[in-house]
Amino acid sequence: MDLNQKIIAALLAGFFIIALLRVFSAPLKLAVKLLVNTLLGFFALWAVNLTAGVTGIALGMNVWNALVIGVLGLPGFVLLLLVQWVL
Repeated sequence: MDLNQKIIAALLAGFFIIALLRVFSAPLKLAVKLLVNTLLGFFALWAVNLTAGVTGIALGMNVWNALVIGVLGLPGFVLLLLVQWVL
């Protein structure tokens, strides 16, 4: 493989990588946003569990609760409280 072929192969690989990044940029942004919101949900659950002794409100710290709070926000928190109250 001579130098010209290596340069052409590198350019093609670069264009391929750029094309893949452009195609998958929207799903990657959505996945990153969901991950950040889930982490914020974990912090919200942690804060609720810190004040559980004073307020009497406690929710389990798990991925599902954090995901519900991360995706739905405050209505998700209220939903989890209602589900806990009903069950």
